[in-house]
Amino acid sequence: MKAITIRNVPPELAAALEREKRRRGQSLNRTAIDLLKQSLGVGTRRSNGLGRLAGEWSEERAREFTCLLAPFGDIDPEMWK
Repeated sequence: MKAITIRNVPPELAAALEREKRRRGQSLNRTAIDLLKQSLGVGTRRSNGLGRLAGEWSEERAREFTCLLAPFGDIDPEMWK
């Protein structure tokens, strides 16, 4: 495993890392690695957070929704006379 030193960490970032470390009950090293993995999508699917905000649909639900919308694309020729 490679060791990395990060210099010139802004005080507000250092404080946020410290708070997160305490919240998780983990070491600073473990917290920093977990946050880096999460933000870079390493080992998991990378997320921009919109799914959590707006909700996510399964493929099945998306297909069902598309099928339900299909009739709205039909044009009634009688209405256009």
